[in-house]
Amino acid sequence: MRHVKLAVRMLLKTPLVTAVAIVSLALGIGANAAIYSLFDQMLLRPLPVPEATQLVNLGAPGPKNGSTSCGNAGDCEEVFSYPMYRDLEKAQTALTGLAAHREFGANVAVRNEPLTAQGMQVSGSYFGTLQLRAEIGRLLTPQDDAVIGANFVTVLSYDFWQDRFGGDPRAVGQSILVNGSTFNVVGVAPQGFQGTTLGSRPSIYVPISMRRVLSRNFDGFENRRDYWVYVFGRLKPGVSIEQARASLNAVYHPIVTDVEAALQQGMSDQGLKRFREKSLKIVPGKQGQSSVPATAKTPLLLLFAVTGVVLLIACANIANLLLARGATRAMEMGVRLALGATRGQLLTQLLTESVLLSLAGGAASLLVARATLSVISSLLPSEAAATLQFELQPSVVLFAGALSVATGLVFGMFPALHSTRSDLITVIRAGAGQMTGGRAASRFRTALVTVQIALSMALLISAGLFLKSLNNLSRVDLGVKIDNVVTFAVSPGRNGYDSTRTRVLLERAEEMLSAMPGVTAVTSSLVPILSGDNWGTDVRVQGFQSGPDIDSNSRLNKIGAGYFEALGVRMLAGREFTASDRAGATRVAIVNEAFARKFNMGTDVVGKFMGEDGNDSLNIQIVGLVKNAKYSDVKDSVPALFFTPWRQDARTST
Repeated sequence: MRHVKLAVRMLLKTPLVTAVAIVSLALGIGANAAIYSLFDQMLLRPLPVPEATQLVNLGAPGPKNGSTSCGNAGDCEEVFSYPMYRDLEKAQTALTGLAAHREFGANVAVRNEPLTAQGMQVSGSYFGTLQLRAEIGRLLTPQDDAVIGANFVTVLSYDFWQDRFGGDPRAVGQSILVNGSTFNVVGVAPQGFQGTTLGSRPSIYVPISMRRVLSRNFDGFENRRDYWVYVFGRLKPGVSIEQARASLNAVYHPIVTDVEAALQQGMSDQGLKRFREKSLKIVPGKQGQSSVPATAKTPLLLLFAVTGVVLLIACANIANLLLARGATRAMEMGVRLALGATRGQLLTQLLTESVLLSLAGGAASLLVARATLSVISSLLPSEAAATLQFELQPSVVLFAGALSVATGLVFGMFPALHSTRSDLITVIRAGAGQMTGGRAASRFRTALVTVQIALSMALLISAGLFLKSLNNLSRVDLGVKIDNVVTFAVSPGRNGYDSTRTRVLLERAEEMLSAMPGVTAVTSSLVPILSGDNWGTDVRVQGFQSGPDIDSNSRLNKIGAGYFEALGVRMLAGREFTASDRAGATRVAIVNEAFARKFNMGTDVVGKFMGEDGNDSLNIQIVGLVKNAKYSDVKDSVPALFFTPWRQDARTST
């Protein structure tokens, strides 16, 4: 305590130096704390479940000749067919539980108040595998998904329960509407649990066996060539990941070779061989299943490196200030040593001052960190911002405190060592305020200045390259005009609308929007503009020889009349879709330049025919060719892409 009191008095003696040091540290530590908050959430923090280290994620890499659907929980290498999941669940012996899940978009009505929410379809073993207990009521059990489409029960998330039911225990037993069907609330998930997929915060959990009820055109429960289920499990005590992998593959391989290989259509002998050689992938699953960590890892590491450099510059600057101040205190240190103080005591005192200084900067850094997180939150899309926490968690405060102490020791060590090494007689004779600090201090200050300049130049170069990248990105020819374009989404199929009612609703919406003042064009599409969504299918094209191992896949979009004119996409040949391109009329399509190039069509594409969805007939006439335009992502190259009118789609309700 004596050292602390003296340190406070010494810091107050030089208020300008102290203020500069605190501000520098606040900026450096605050920026690091803010990035650590995101780093912790995306890459480090385990699921809030018991013994999360025992969880493992399963993946099914290899050929998937059929329909594949993947989402936020991982790429398409991870998904299984529903029958394969059930086979593994029944036969595996290395895990205490095997669970499946799939997120879905939900239209929910609570007490006649509709809202859009995220939902999670989960197996009955989901909560049991996670070893969770309900906040109130009960969680889903294997009996809840034993029969396809039979159990209209749901579990609410804790936050949804608080927001929509005010935390009322009587919510259990009440009914809510989910995508037009009535579900009975049987329980509430525990506080703090927000699902197993970073990037998704489900409000409700329903049995995975109810997917056909929630998505009326779904038929993937029996199809082994329909891959859409994400799977994870919990290791039995004493079982390693390697042992579990061997045990599960002993079940998986016979099913692949004896059952599923015979179902593959259009595969070459080489492709079929690769299919038979497929093996399960099992990796640690303590953080759940999500594609976010893989995507965010490199940017976060880069940001961490940049903020670390900022902190190093701050440390070098403060070390220089302390050395300069130490030169004026040389007489003081010399007298103390002459009076019998030990070097250790003086080192302790000086390091106490530097650590106290850094702790003050650390306290101020929390304000900087909070402001930085607020700025980051405002820059992110609302969907992404909703999945992360932008408040200072205890782990972030601890990180800032530990970084403050470490920083104080780093920038205070050399000045403390130097200030206590002076020759006593030389110091006393030289008198206070006349010491230059010696050659070692001079060399060290020179080195610090050099390091500061070098690090500052590195940051300036990095900032310049980043700005150049942003400038280049802003100059990318999107192929579409996005200025003054407003988009929104509707999902009538979730509320039980069939194709006929959906067409009527969408056409009426287009008419009403077109009549609004200031609206110059109205159109619609299945895939939103530059949203990151991808829809694709294998196609057959007139004059293009398809066959085993030949890539015949194309991206697709289903659009409304006047789509290209509304978005400023230039027609190179043929015509746009019109309102007359509807069910009963000749099926038509428009293709882009990349499609024509991929399928060797040249520029004379109008009038040729194509087919989709594995149909052998060429029953769709190409009526137009459009210039390439970005489809899913600004940075991605333009894929082969064809467009069809949604008015001709038999499943418009989806």
